[in-house]
Amino acid sequence: MRKHKPKPRVLAPDPRYSDTMVTRFVNNLMWEGKKSVAFGIFYDALDIVKSRTNEDELQVWKKALNNVMPQVEVRSRRIGGATFQIPTELPANRKISIGMKWMIRFARARSGKGMAEKLAAEVIAASKGEGSAVKKREDTHKMAEANRAFAHFRA
Repeated sequence: MRKHKPKPRVLAPDPRYSDTMVTRFVNNLMWEGKKSVAFGIFYDALDIVKSRTNEDELQVWKKALNNVMPQVEVRSRRIGGATFQIPTELPANRKISIGMKWMIRFARARSGKGMAEKLAAEVIAASKGEGSAVKKREDTHKMAEANRAFAHFRA
């Protein structure tokens, strides 16, 4: 066990929306340290979202992120030779990062031309409560619900 928790890094807000959540998302989206490319992809995706939905693109993205964030997850724990899936509540920070990572992962897995196109499609789907990332969240919640009997094993 570590003695000290590392200090949380202070993120600079992004240039267009001056929102630190956007920066956090772009940091997850980034590949091989190419941050300006990642920002380009993100902004292009939001432009596509704006043109397709005629709504405020940042609000659509935030709604999508909220629809993807899980509230609980299952953790494996060995108790007396058997491994149990124990449902655990998630801290706010982890909820956000898991939600972002799922959204990006399923956007990458989508079919389409270019990452901006795929991300836009995933954001629009997630904001409507559909799409692979939202399905992943539903599955995670179902798994936690199914294993609720083991909740008392929580560490």
